[in-house]
Amino acid sequence: MMKKRYIFAVTILMVSSTSAFSQKTQLYIARNSVGKLQAAISNKQDQKTQLSILGEGIKAAEAAEKDRETKKWPETWAIKSYLSSYIAIIDPSQDNSDKYYDLAINAIDSAKRFDKFEDNTGLITASSYNVNIKKQQKGKAAYQAKDFGAAFKYLKEVSDFFPKDTILAVNAALSAEGVKNEDEALSYFKRAKDNGIINPVVFQRMAGIYKSKLDNDMALKTIQEGLIKNPYNDLLNNDYINLLLDTEKYTEARQVIENTLKVETRSKLLYFLYGYLHQKNTNMGTAELAYNKALDIDRNYFDALYQLGLVYINLSNDALEPSKKDVAAFTSNLNRAEVILSQAHKVNRKDKPTINLLIDIYTRKNRFDRAQELKAQLEEF
Repeated sequence: MMKKRYIFAVTILMVSSTSAFSQKTQLYIARNSVGKLQAAISNKQDQKTQLSILGEGIKAAEAAEKDRETKKWPETWAIKSYLSSYIAIIDPSQDNSDKYYDLAINAIDSAKRFDKFEDNTGLITASSYNVNIKKQQKGKAAYQAKDFGAAFKYLKEVSDFFPKDTILAVNAALSAEGVKNEDEALSYFKRAKDNGIINPVVFQRMAGIYKSKLDNDMALKTIQEGLIKNPYNDLLNNDYINLLLDTEKYTEARQVIENTLKVETRSKLLYFLYGYLHQKNTNMGTAELAYNKALDIDRNYFDALYQLGLVYINLSNDALEPSKKDVAAFTSNLNRAEVILSQAHKVNRKDKPTINLLIDIYTRKNRFDRAQELKAQLEEF
């Protein structure tokens, strides 16, 4: 009887030892697959070969995960997280990729909990890197599908993981704009700016957000920063001038336009704005020159035609002031106004202010038939 009990005990011991050895062997296989994968990547072996190595490693890691002893080893989870995360970014099957993405996230969490002495930091960091590459893919797909909420969720996390990457920060900001979250959008645009981005659109978007918040000082400062990095950029320059005009900083706006026209000599908009500012300041001679410069570039530029017509009307009215009484100047400028506004009317036949100015001119010139024709047009509108 004693002998039988001894044999039974030995048998139990042998089975137990074999099981423990088996699980440690599985962990060894999983560990070895990491090395084989690195070699395959270095040797630029194809995707199929890499997935085969990964499949073998995952199978071994999952076996080790189920063992009572090795399931609490941080290495078990670190290896599983790394292998799963790599499958997530290279597997062509979207369903399989998503499956291993979820498994990788859970495995990373377990690895961090068990790894009290941080012996597996390298694998865990590599796994987190791969997971964020997958998040970037998911964020891009969500953005393209116009699911901006999901896009922002993923791209925000990726940008937080790679805070120095300006493109990721901009993508997160654009996604935030998609869900009308201006505070988050501004935060990520600022991250891109603080890390050295020079793209003028970033400064333009930031200024737009500040303007919507009625913070015109910050909007102006942001555009100025953008212009330092992008001198005379059309987008920023035009926004800067418009913002100066909106905030009634006319002197500054005129100076910006003057400096820009020294470099950009073919911008009809700049000549128009320059003329408008001088017209607003009753400097009609300079306004006339500026509008004509704009019309030299585009003879059918309606805004310049209309404002130039107003310049001539103002000059004709001014000629009748009691101190001047210059009938010749009145007639000359009224004729010029008629020519210019007639051209404006041809460009935009439905513009009511232009028609009203022409009616006034024809009435002054006693051409009542033409004035009546235009009045009929207004009634039709």
